[in-house]
Amino acid sequence: MTDIDKTTGPAGTPPAGPEAIRAIPVRHYGRYVSAVVALVLLGGIVYAFSQGRINWDAIPEYFLDDRVLDGVVKTLLITVLSMAIGIFGGILLAVMRLSKNPVTSTIAWFYIWFFRGTPVLVQLVVWFNLGLVFEYINLGPVYKDEWSQFMTPLLTVLLGLGLNEAAYMAEICRAGLLSVDEGQTEASHALGMSHAKTLRRIVIPQAMRVIVPPTGNEVINMLKTTSLVSVVQYSELFRVAQDIGQSSGAPAEMLFLAAAWYLLLTSVFSVGQYYLERYYAKGSTRQLPPTPWQKVRANMLSLGRPKGGMA
Repeated sequence: MTDIDKTTGPAGTPPAGPEAIRAIPVRHYGRYVSAVVALVLLGGIVYAFSQGRINWDAIPEYFLDDRVLDGVVKTLLITVLSMAIGIFGGILLAVMRLSKNPVTSTIAWFYIWFFRGTPVLVQLVVWFNLGLVFEYINLGPVYKDEWSQFMTPLLTVLLGLGLNEAAYMAEICRAGLLSVDEGQTEASHALGMSHAKTLRRIVIPQAMRVIVPPTGNEVINMLKTTSLVSVVQYSELFRVAQDIGQSSGAPAEMLFLAAAWYLLLTSVFSVGQYYLERYYAKGSTRQLPPTPWQKVRANMLSLGRPKGGMA
């Protein structure tokens, strides 16, 4: 029986190479259908709004109005100040919760339980009406006045929003502190560092990677929560939009204007949050994620390269 040499083809010609595989991509018909449905629904919503009895020209007319810009500035002001109170109070409460002293840890737990368990709107109204309990505010030779004169709308807003935010920031900070390995604290104590110095130099810098993302969400949520302070007569963006809507006869249009400003401000804050998270991720990832500008630049360079070669 003659052996067949499989290494060569007929008449000693070299064997043909493996047949090229023809890959057929999987067709995802469900994606196409869902995309069409989504576009139809979006088109229907846009058409409904375009046919509604809404004076869209009033929005650009009042968008940069002095009263609106003043409301935007006040909204940013109370957002920043309330978050500063919330962050400082949250760090203090988180340290108290983790303390081995049962009195301080219990006080912190009760504070968090109370302020997280009651709506912020109720807290604002309670602060505004505490004159029913405290007729006068008496700080001795430093300050003495009636409660109604002491508790201004701005102070009511800062206490209502800031103290409520401190309860949420306390849990965020506590989670960040607990995320740091205990060996880091033990090693710093072995080197002779005090507990306060260990927190400041070792624990908190590492915990920031866990603390920053939810804190950014809290800032954005605080910006939107400021719309509730109109109940205590503070003229921020939402109340200004309501007042302009009543005087101009375009209440719905001014609500859309306020929504546009909130979207603009939250978008700016979201960009800042992204870069802050990227900064604190330096010690935990091998390669930092690209910035939006780097993504745009990479896409532009890829479009300029010829196919099959380098630019």
